[in-house]
Amino acid sequence: MSLLFPALVDGPGEQVALRFGARSLTYGQLAAAAGAVAGRVGDADRVAVWATPELETAVAVVGTLLAGRAAVPLNPKSGGKELAHILSDSAPAAVLAAPGAELPAALAGLPRIDVDPQAAGPLPEDGTTESDPALVVYTSGTTGPPKGAVIPRRALAATLDALADAWQWTGEDVLVHGLPLFHVHGLVLGILGPLRRGGSVRHLGRFDTDGVTRELNDGATMLFGVPTMYHRIAEALPADPELAKALGRARLLVSGSAALPVHDHERIAAATGRRVVERYGMTETLMNTSVRADGEARAGTVGVPLPGVELRLVEEDGTAIATFDGETVGEIQVRGPNLFTEYLNRPDATAAAFTADGWFRTGDMAVREPDGYVRIVGRKATDLIKSGGYKIGAGEIENALLEHPGVREAAVTGEPDADLGERIVAWIVPADPQAPPSAEELANHVAARLAPHKRPRVVHYLDALPRNDMGKIMKRALGA
Repeated sequence: MSLLFPALVDGPGEQVALRFGARSLTYGQLAAAAGAVAGRVGDADRVAVWATPELETAVAVVGTLLAGRAAVPLNPKSGGKELAHILSDSAPAAVLAAPGAELPAALAGLPRIDVDPQAAGPLPEDGTTESDPALVVYTSGTTGPPKGAVIPRRALAATLDALADAWQWTGEDVLVHGLPLFHVHGLVLGILGPLRRGGSVRHLGRFDTDGVTRELNDGATMLFGVPTMYHRIAEALPADPELAKALGRARLLVSGSAALPVHDHERIAAATGRRVVERYGMTETLMNTSVRADGEARAGTVGVPLPGVELRLVEEDGTAIATFDGETVGEIQVRGPNLFTEYLNRPDATAAAFTADGWFRTGDMAVREPDGYVRIVGRKATDLIKSGGYKIGAGEIENALLEHPGVREAAVTGEPDADLGERIVAWIVPADPQAPPSAEELANHVAARLAPHKRPRVVHYLDALPRNDMGKIMKRALGA
């Protein structure tokens, strides 16, 4: 639609908008293909999108938005039970998919619309309002069945325009990424973001460092990734000078979806001369904060609130924390046009997520530096450890552990302790499984860098940490 994607209406029709491998669409071709999808979607309230990392997924979502309808992106890796729940909850009228894509049995009863990137149809008239639903994105469901966050058109525009301000993002930028397209990072930021600016996006299909090197050497200006991807980049840099040169050419390297360990920040900066920018967002809020392109890319922080976003830290009783001292831990609450409107069919959960005066309770714990930079220390449910009278964020201990040369991966949790309330537990993937660092060595290492009360009291050694599709460590699986 014109309000979300003006370049589809009056932009450079011959400029490449989307490229997936060898397949690409110009703005003129995308407008025609998405217009055809819009015509087939019709007046359905919601349609599902089988969100494979292909050109057809981008065309499907843009076409659905052009039609003024809401898209429900489906993770192709979801199990049958999860898919059945999402379909029952969202009740889509049809599923959009690439021709030939094999759909699971859970989708068998849903009318299928094959997406043809070569089709042509007119752009429909825009009859939407800013509060109309654009996407229904399902949360990870760590505490029960996934909830469908209804994201309005207003939130898409507000977040993407705020990021354009923070990152100096223009139609001249060419973005490269290999992110999945069923969540807000890969889909909203990584596909809809470039299209709103009138720029280009090149999707790798599957992330690999060779693809990053190729695209950045071929004119791409921005790279989006998650910490797992940047960790692989950091690991590859010493033996790959071409990768280092390519990253050095990028205008902006952005990491999100989880905290990027400080150790990886420093390795990338040392090899490339470029610092990775971090931002902070959620399914329900889209983007809340970011390091600005013209600001200091300070490792371990997610920058400052984006334009239009109000952010505060609160104590457990809801009292706002007024001091920016870099030490006082509080829960992040946000307010602004970037927020979702509701959890679909869950008025109870929606009401519980907001305060009486409209602040969204993120469940993320953070501190604020004196200059306003936000440093996230973990999730309230899994990463806030209350030990010996202290509130301790797992994130800073994880970063300290990762600075030890004998540690490849690290996660920190708390477990009940009769004396301390909770004791700090470290889960370590050693760099050398045959000679892991001792628990005492790791405890002393953390105590020397942070404080004695932040040292791990228990250390477990693992072959790998359990992670989800976005590279986030699944801490509940560790506890189990």
